[in-house]
Amino acid sequence: MNRSFACGLVGVMASLVACGGSAKAPVVPQTATADAGVAQAATATALSAAPSEESAAVPIASDDATWGNRDALVTVVAFEDIQCPFCARTAPTIQKLEAEYGPEKLRVVWKHLPLPFHPNARPAAEAAEGVRALGGNDAFWKFLEQAFANQKELGADSYAKWASNAGVDATAFANGAKSGVWAAKVQRDLATAQKLGVDGTPAFLVNGAWITGAQPYEAFKQTVDAALTQAGLLIVSGTSRVGVYAAAAATNFKPQPADDDNAKDDTNVYKVPVGTSPVRGATTAPVTIVEFGDYQCPYCRRAAETLEKVRAKYGDSVRLVWKNEPLPFHPHAEPAAELALEARAEKGDAGFWAAHDALFAATGLEESDLLSIAHDLKLDVAKVKSAITTKKYAKAIEEDDTVADGFRATGTPHFFIDGRRVVGSQPLEKFVSIIDDELKKTQALATKGVTATGMYDALVAGGVAMSGPEKKDVAIPSANAPSRGASTAKVVVQEFADFQCPYCKRAEDSIDKLVAAYPGRVRIVWRNLPLNQIHPDAQLAAEAALEAQAQKGQAGFWKMHALLFANQGVDGALQREALDGYAKALGLDMKKWAAALDGHTHKDAIDADVKAADAAGVQGAPAFFINGYFLDGAMPYKSFQRLVDRALSEPAR
Repeated sequence: MNRSFACGLVGVMASLVACGGSAKAPVVPQTATADAGVAQAATATALSAAPSEESAAVPIASDDATWGNRDALVTVVAFEDIQCPFCARTAPTIQKLEAEYGPEKLRVVWKHLPLPFHPNARPAAEAAEGVRALGGNDAFWKFLEQAFANQKELGADSYAKWASNAGVDATAFANGAKSGVWAAKVQRDLATAQKLGVDGTPAFLVNGAWITGAQPYEAFKQTVDAALTQAGLLIVSGTSRVGVYAAAAATNFKPQPADDDNAKDDTNVYKVPVGTSPVRGATTAPVTIVEFGDYQCPYCRRAAETLEKVRAKYGDSVRLVWKNEPLPFHPHAEPAAELALEARAEKGDAGFWAAHDALFAATGLEESDLLSIAHDLKLDVAKVKSAITTKKYAKAIEEDDTVADGFRATGTPHFFIDGRRVVGSQPLEKFVSIIDDELKKTQALATKGVTATGMYDALVAGGVAMSGPEKKDVAIPSANAPSRGASTAKVVVQEFADFQCPYCKRAEDSIDKLVAAYPGRVRIVWRNLPLNQIHPDAQLAAEAALEAQAQKGQAGFWKMHALLFANQGVDGALQREALDGYAKALGLDMKKWAAALDGHTHKDAIDADVKAADAAGVQGAPAFFINGYFLDGAMPYKSFQRLVDRALSEPAR
């Protein structure tokens, strides 16, 4: 099966160990061949007779989209929402697991959980289900890859295009979409989620054991390795491979605990500055809660209700601090933050919190809604409109976002209670437990003479300080590496990317903005990182781009680069016939072209880039080095901008 969400590097170097040319098939003794055939036949018989998994503790239906073998030792059942940005963020992690463990050890099963506050999630789920019904598992994963890479484009026209790109008949897909025949499968998945207690996305059950939220790769790997150990013990005790999943899930599955953190508790204390941020509550409050939030985030809205209960319970013993972290996929979050900060400028912290409450109570955050809120709060509507239009408080918002990055506060809401990290919209009991613990600490400090106004600083004094962006060493590119921008530019952005990777294509928008925003100060250097194990056409596409450069210089490379990304996702668009067409359109010498591609003239240059990426610890594409500052993945433009500005402010090297 050939599935890639994009962009893991696991095993790429292994695929480049052997030199080019054809290898002889190994000589296998006749008896070994016969034994293998018997074993394969026995396995096939066992699989065909395997019992249904519908009655497992975490049920799997025969029509669930699946990657991996039926008798894989570990099964990850994923409940996901195609419009959920955190599901998209987790996709490369799941792909990395697939690359590391392979289909014999790992099986991934998808179940739809479109959330009610994502209006495009249910139609997208039904469309994806239609693609699976018409084209099978491979078509489903191809569709999903496109949907995750282009979440802002979710809609009927996109579904039809992505279905066609996945190889599904356009007429059959259109007829199915019109009839609504695929809605029943989505509804069944929703019912399963409700039965199991899954109420958010992404959520994963690994042989029945929970992993909730967009957890790091290490968290998944630890759980999968434990599941493999358990599976081995089950097999030793007599359980068949096809029976391992049901047996393990029966032991491991427990109803989701009410106070699940979506992550293991972080026992560190972090020295998060209050700074000049809006504060609600007395400066003498012994407990301080700093929240990084987003007004368009439904989880932040839910958390706001919990914090009201906290205030009602603890009164002057707790103060709240708000820091803005408008997420890039929430287009109304930044304008809403502008309104709240303008309210503060006009009416102080009381005005800010009135706006904060009104924004979370609002049914919409379009500009007209924001201006209506401003009117109701008796703000100067013209000033509010101007603040939104000119992004008057962009610098203050950016400063909050930088602090969030410095404490790895990714995603919203994100809290620090006296420096103790709490991730997500947790239940009241979680807050109460930590606050009560902190109140005991403050009482002890008070007996030692710490004043009420100095309590927070005392509690976090020995905490983990804000960290700067990660830096990595990477091998210097060759002198003739593809590049654009001034050769004298102070900032060099090295981009390791793959022409078949949808996330690499998405990142190009940010790169184009950088070139336009920093003329003469930023140079982009392209370095090839074809992920051959998951993107079979990427290597030849990279060779094609380098041959265009060899014949037509830098301009030739970037023209081919544009064609490759423009056609990405269309069947065959990066294969030889299509590449030949691009070469002709660019006026290349076709005899030299054929010799270069047939002889793999540019393989050594590509291998050198892959080796440099591996040595630098790059594990996926795209990956960027901005004067050494490392940025992983197709991040929003402001992430690039922040590092470029930092590099520009530093002394020339």
